[in-house]
Amino acid sequence: MTDLPATLREIVGRWHVLTSARATARYRKGYRTGEGPALAVVRPGSLLEFWRVASACVAADVSIIVQASNTGLTGGSTPDGADYPGGLVIISTTRLAGLKVIRDGQQVLCMPGATLNRLEQALRPYGREPHSVIGSSCLGASVVGGVCNNSGGSLVRRGPAYTEMALYAQVQPDGTLRLINHLGIALGEEPEDILSRIDSGNYSDADIDPAEDRRAHDHDYVAHVRDIDSDVPARFNADPRCLFEAAGSAGKLIVFAVRLDTFAREENTATFYLGTTEPARLTELRRTMLRDFAAPPIAGEYMHRDAFDIADRYGRDTFVAIEKLGTDRLPALFAAKARFDGFFGEGVSDRLMQRASRLIPDHLPHRMRAFRDRFEHHLILKVSADQAEATRELLARLFADTQAAHFECTAGESAKAFLHRFVAAGAAVRYRAVHRGEVEDIVALDIALPRNTHEWVEQLPADLARQSIHTLYYGHFFCQVFHQDYIVAKGTDPLAYEHALWKLLDARGAQYPAEHNVGHLYVARPELADFYRSIDPRNQLNPGIGHTSKARDWAETGEQI
Repeated sequence: MTDLPATLREIVGRWHVLTSARATARYRKGYRTGEGPALAVVRPGSLLEFWRVASACVAADVSIIVQASNTGLTGGSTPDGADYPGGLVIISTTRLAGLKVIRDGQQVLCMPGATLNRLEQALRPYGREPHSVIGSSCLGASVVGGVCNNSGGSLVRRGPAYTEMALYAQVQPDGTLRLINHLGIALGEEPEDILSRIDSGNYSDADIDPAEDRRAHDHDYVAHVRDIDSDVPARFNADPRCLFEAAGSAGKLIVFAVRLDTFAREENTATFYLGTTEPARLTELRRTMLRDFAAPPIAGEYMHRDAFDIADRYGRDTFVAIEKLGTDRLPALFAAKARFDGFFGEGVSDRLMQRASRLIPDHLPHRMRAFRDRFEHHLILKVSADQAEATRELLARLFADTQAAHFECTAGESAKAFLHRFVAAGAAVRYRAVHRGEVEDIVALDIALPRNTHEWVEQLPADLARQSIHTLYYGHFFCQVFHQDYIVAKGTDPLAYEHALWKLLDARGAQYPAEHNVGHLYVARPELADFYRSIDPRNQLNPGIGHTSKARDWAETGEQI
């Protein structure tokens, strides 16, 4: 153990092994939740270095967390306490941001640190898109992280991030590390040869097998989500449909690369902004489009008025930063923010930025402002060109009176509407930082309701409502996946509050989490915990995830709530 830091420095160089509390702070603390000490944070610069670092850590019998952008909302890639067997090493993959477009743009090979935003840019010349194009990409989330978490995103037709083609290492029961190549690319037999060839791009089209027996996205999701009378949610972390090797692995495997399908970019799309005081109108819209249209819409993003207001006030500077600077610079900005808070104190940067945001002029279109005043429930609906006219006819029937209305967005309004929706999660974090004296914490849930749900609006019991300063609802409406943030008042027990919410969700037939990893907030359901045990029999990678045991070889079994 005493020689491990020295060994790691020999592999990656002294500047890429961080050990001081200040230097490691932004890796050890989750974006929203989770924190703990680490023996070291290691930043390999190649897949070969990554393999050697992982091998050294496995041999030293330390616990390992592999982390990409640290943008998760449930603490799934950050420490949770100080009780990790052997101590904890965090391996950051942000320097491993390579990707390669293959098969004439039909597929892509992504390294662990490649971001969704960078992948969007790489595919643009091919007229193609990745699985997700908005939402988490605005925060610099990684492609591999999305696959490992079965992340869904906003695009109704694409379902959870999924592949059966990955290059990964698995810790064996005897404490050795085994590399498994299921990429469908001929790269040799020895681990260091395989990884060196990926690093250098030393393979040709002839080495790439079409691998038609393995899927690189969830081919069945369109039919699945359109089964509107099913009492099972469309997508959620514990769904056995999408647990396969790297897919859904949540850090229980060391993933070096994934091979994924890409999708033709939709041209001449139409976006509509809807508002209503009657949730049943949105239910009828969803069921009609999924049942009767030839294909689901591209996206349907829901936002309650309270979430609109919090995003408006506490997400304004983030909105403008993304709009003016793009997403390329966001990871560096987040890193600078974390370093600033590490030096001056938690939440200081948020409070300063919130004060500065008061100087920013109104950033939202007038028509959105008018709908905010008129309606409690908002939906941003994007459809393909061949659906536009049928959608106009349907909206003229369902959303054209005093209780429900719509307008067709200009390109600028569409971009602003979606961006406003996607700063909501960060806005809740900002609110907590600014109002520390009033707020105990954020209880953040992402839930999936059954596909046959009609009454999707939560009716919060009076005792829970009294403990909540703000309750924010937003989500992916056509998939019936909702993000629910409860900003609870000082003195409230967040854990007890969350468990009370779980009981309500269980009664509604909900599954949770839907797409953000169980992290350390949720209990992994038995089928998910069994999957973790099968792929990490030694329990050396991300131990404790989903309230499972942290002990080696799963010595302590059962859920810990």
